[in-house]
Amino acid sequence: MRIYISSVFVDDQSKALDFYTRVLGFQVKHDIPMGEHRWLTVVSPENPEGTELLLEPGDHPAVQPYKTALVADGIPATSFQVDNIDAEYARLRALGVAFTREPMDAGPVRMAVLDDSCGNLIQIIEMKAA
Repeated sequence: MRIYISSVFVDDQSKALDFYTRVLGFQVKHDIPMGEHRWLTVVSPENPEGTELLLEPGDHPAVQPYKTALVADGIPATSFQVDNIDAEYARLRALGVAFTREPMDAGPVRMAVLDDSCGNLIQIIEMKAA
């Protein structure tokens, strides 16, 4: 068994597409119209056949209270791995990305938390050398 798709609820799919592709560097895997929304997934250019991230519309009534509670408690909706967190932090800051947590040591990883501008906190991590 493998993880095929994971999702993050977004306030606006077009805005999310711009952020997740132009800013974070993912690439579109599927963009299929589905009524007023789209089946919109992105993947890492390093693994285009790997796990897809669904930029899922957050219209369901349970989504906004859920997202609001996570953000209020500082809990990321998902986590992405990077090779060099300090370089990625600097690159994203230069693009205007807001961080709620600067890079810090956290056990076996270095981590930081950013605001995806679509209603979510996203954690980025770098595995420490063993």
